[in-house]
Amino acid sequence: MKEEYIYKNENFTIVGILFEVHKNLWKGFSEIVYKDAIEYEFQQNNIAYEREKEFSVQYKNTTLNHKFYADFVVYDKIILEIKTVDCFNNNHYNLCLNYLKTSKNKLAILANFNLISLEYKRIINSKN
Repeated sequence: MKEEYIYKNENFTIVGILFEVHKNLWKGFSEIVYKDAIEYEFQQNNIAYEREKEFSVQYKNTTLNHKFYADFVVYDKIILEIKTVDCFNNNHYNLCLNYLKTSKNKLAILANFNLISLEYKRIINSKN
């Protein structure tokens, strides 16, 4: 049985914006510059988003005193995490998985702007 491509249209729109930002800025800037450019594109395209969205960690029937801040939550259902690194590592994937667990969202997009070509990965939490 073939699985459905989660949030296909929204994913294509977000990735298109990531490529637009990378095309215009290329590599070499800090994360904050890319985040500002992405936010500009979201505003120009009337895309619903929250920046630096705060999530608390739930454990059983209590809220732990730990908070996570996702770079963006787009369309109120997709986590977007921006990096400027030489390459993704397990910490980056685990961070996205933690965001997905705490937010109860199903999809995260991890994007790296520090390469000649934009690198991005879709991370799916099938438990939500």
